[in-house]
Amino acid sequence: MNMTSGITMPHLNDNRGDAHTRELIAFRMGEQEFCVDIMAVREIRGWTAATPLPHAPSYVIGVINLRGAVLPIVDLAARLGFASTAPTARSVIIVVRAEQQLFGLLVDGVSDILTVTDDALQPTPNIASELARQFVRGVMAIDTRMISLIATDNVLPQLQAAA
Repeated sequence: MNMTSGITMPHLNDNRGDAHTRELIAFRMGEQEFCVDIMAVREIRGWTAATPLPHAPSYVIGVINLRGAVLPIVDLAARLGFASTAPTARSVIIVVRAEQQLFGLLVDGVSDILTVTDDALQPTPNIASELARQFVRGVMAIDTRMISLIATDNVLPQLQAAA
């Protein structure tokens, strides 16, 4: 899949009447899989080098120009407490909107679009730290894969304060 030109997510109204399903974009970071709600995704684009910002948190790589708008880019692995992602030609930026803020998530690559029922999402285990539960809405088993649903509204601190 060539991601360099970007994929726009149209968000068509789908009136199938089934309020108990949701669509998710699954992606990889290292050997783990995560996902975000497709309704939060505005586009998926290839890696673009970001301009660093002085005194930004360590998980903010910098900013890029997205059609005239300044877009902060978050190294999602670093934000979740994993080793930082070293961007490659296969890396992608998932542009999401949370609490009226647009920002990009640097990930290793998109792996799937999933349609799941609400009961497939299990609560984050109690053995996880409070910090982990803050970023992970829940976990689901899809075939042999364990996929964590990211709470995009908690990725940036100013969004947490507004929530």
